[in-house]
Amino acid sequence: MAEYEAVIGLETHIQLNTLAKIFCTCKADSWNDLPNTNICPVCTGLPGVLPVLNEKVVEKAVLLAAAIHAEIQPISYFDRKNYFYPDLPKGYQISQYDMPLAKGGYLDLPIPSNNDPQGKGYIRHVNIHKLHIEEDAGKTKKEGGRRFVDFNRCGVPLVEMVTEPDLRTADEASQYLIRLRQLLRWLGISESDMEKGNLRCDANVSIRPKGSQELNVKTEIKNVNSIDAVRDAIKKEIARQIREVEKGNRIKAWTLNWDDNAGVLRKMRSKETEADYRYFREPDLLPLEISNDWREEILKDLPELPLERRQRFIRQYDLPQYDADILTGDRALSEYFEDAARDYQGATKSISNWLINDVMRILKELEISANELKLTPKYLVQLLTLVDEGKINISTGKNLLQKVQESGKSPLELVQEQGLSAVTDDAAIRKVCEQVLAQSPDEVASYKDGKVTLIGWFVGQVMKRMRGKADPKLTKDILEELLIK
Repeated sequence: MAEYEAVIGLETHIQLNTLAKIFCTCKADSWNDLPNTNICPVCTGLPGVLPVLNEKVVEKAVLLAAAIHAEIQPISYFDRKNYFYPDLPKGYQISQYDMPLAKGGYLDLPIPSNNDPQGKGYIRHVNIHKLHIEEDAGKTKKEGGRRFVDFNRCGVPLVEMVTEPDLRTADEASQYLIRLRQLLRWLGISESDMEKGNLRCDANVSIRPKGSQELNVKTEIKNVNSIDAVRDAIKKEIARQIREVEKGNRIKAWTLNWDDNAGVLRKMRSKETEADYRYFREPDLLPLEISNDWREEILKDLPELPLERRQRFIRQYDLPQYDADILTGDRALSEYFEDAARDYQGATKSISNWLINDVMRILKELEISANELKLTPKYLVQLLTLVDEGKINISTGKNLLQKVQESGKSPLELVQEQGLSAVTDDAAIRKVCEQVLAQSPDEVASYKDGKVTLIGWFVGQVMKRMRGKADPKLTKDILEELLIK
């Protein structure tokens, strides 16, 4: 059997988080609205109305284009993409075709090694064919054997990004979506929630013998609403195409629908070509001009990008790649880390450990962002300093995190109020250690017979009696001293 490789290109539709729709003043975020309540004559295409372009849409799209290193066009045009579907009230969609907002660009994807998740893996360089802005269509819903149409989403602003066929596996495709979603949230231009339709993906898939440079007939997978589903659907389509080719059959240019519940692909229709859409210039909109002054005004808000910050964290703070990956997965978390690192006198790896192991658990439980924490970077630094100086032990410090978040009070204030200072007095700890050993003859005998792991149990008993205030290192040292007598 011949060896095959997949050739994959992705088309992503990104809903921008503007307040208004792209060509009218209707609210753009209509996720929770009743059907057909957030519409007007413009977004439903009634006769005699004229579209007016929302500048915020252009600004967010330009920001994304710069972040993917695309060539922003000084002049671009809007076009009509003509097709009939029940959720498209005008019978056409205002989009961009041959002269889009941006051309080219790329995303580099760090792909971890399958054998070693913390290894370097490899970088997949994915070229972007073009980036353009357009309006969204409505959506249909099947219920009780009937199909209903909701026009609320008509006119919601979208950016469409089309990659070159540079991806080779389903896992690479899922990594592309993960990195794209990270970038969109980092820039603050989209919520990128696939379940809500903020980020939608169509995958074009073909196969060829390994080593071949030929591009064969591709199929298109549509209606995929999660990153896991994109990966699963692509894997199944690759396997199907290989089976067909091995049987001597030709791959046909189908459009396939992914049924997430059943986990299967079903044929929708033969794939359309660009000629089917009969593009022509949108007569009701002027060319879109991006002046140098406007471009500079937009790009002054372009932040340091995730992969750049990731590499800087590894270099500047001597962090492992694993830590840097997690800390730069979210912009607010990376800024929290850097604010804390700026003031902390100890090793920055310690901040990273506390953030990854403890603070992120609080974020997940409360479903908030790092910049919403009452446990500010200043308070975290104060807490770590108290631990470093031996004024509280690690166990007390971990409990303090939650107390600081709940109260908004500083760690120092809570330590003083609640008497949480660590007990470092040798005599006080020794007395409790002697009591624990005297009351645990069986465990002492087992320890002396070679079961040295019991030292952790003895430390725990002392900590329990001293309400977690005993210095754990001093406690362990005293116990070991007493146990060898």
